Amino acid sequence: MKNFFTLLITALVAFSGFSQENMAFQAKIANKNGDILYIKEGRATVQEIKLNDKGVFQGQFPIKEGKYQLFDGVEYAQLFLKNGYDLKMTMDASKFDESIRFEGKGAKENNYLAKRTLDDAKIDFQGMVALDEAGFKKEIEALKAAQVSSLETAKIDANLATLLKQEIDGGILQVQQYYFASMAKKKMNNSKAPNFDYENHKEGKTTLESLKGKYVYVDLWATWCGPCRAEIPSLKKMEGDYHGKNIEFVSISVDADKDHDKWKAFVTEKQLRGIQLYAGKTPSDFITAFNVNTIPRFILIDPNGTVVDADAARPSDPKLKQQLDGLLK
Repeated sequence: MKNFFTLLITALVAFSGFSQENMAFQAKIANKNGDILYIKEGRATVQEIKLNDKGVFQGQFPIKEGKYQLFDGVEYAQLFLKNGYDLKMTMDASKFDESIRFEGKGAKENNYLAKRTLDDAKIDFQGMVALDEAGFKKEIEALKAAQVSSLETAKIDANLATLLKQEIDGGILQVQQYYFASMAKKKMNNSKAPNFDYENHKEGKTTLESLKGKYVYVDLWATWCGPCRAEIPSLKKMEGDYHGKNIEFVSISVDADKDHDKWKAFVTEKQLRGIQLYAGKTPSDFITAFNVNTIPRFILIDPNGTVVDADAARPSDPKLKQQLDGLLK
């Protein structure tokens, strides 16, 4: 009899230890985008949760405590996970962020993250950046106070609260840095644009001075830049829409010298339109004057060589068309 009770206690302890060293996750998803959910930490997938024969995503696994992303093959949601959690999620993938709900142990923390995602989407960052410095300071302080207050009243897991407080501080700092960088760019507006003298893909060289009399929309890009390449279809459409009007679309590659031939081949292969120029990696007066530290970067210059917008909208942004339509009446 003694051996029986010993075995029973050992089994119960072992079972209890297994439960505490794992977490359980279950999801019922309407209009699902796939049959596997991926829990990711950055780019790394740490867990796959497959759809079972009952139409439910279900799994039990050990996890390092922390924030993760739940990827359904199309969209992402934020998660806070730790061993001992027993999360049950429902969602309609056609209304992804708006429909996420959690029940079970850990629900409070993850429902808070879902709400925070919706709240963040409502923040008008572009409107804030358009304010003068005093207005921006007032808005950014109010935003931080509201986010901190929401976090304090939520009474969520202390470790998650610490992570989110760090994210708030980091996010506010990024917005401030973006604002002051934008202000610096705007200082170039209404000033004389420095000349450039770059190799033309067709032949010879082209200068900015040679384009006087026309508006010039400059696209600073490189063949290795994913966001730059993503703008190519929209740029081609803009060039077609404004063909024959008083504007030139000038794409200036800042590819390294070793990639010069790659640039030439890329322009030919992709049948890029407009004026295709090569600046090379060495900074020129033109690029230095505009304080270019990230690409793609777009600049709009008027027929007199004066900067209209030192940080113009991207071709994919409807605001660009509105601006050009106003100028090219």
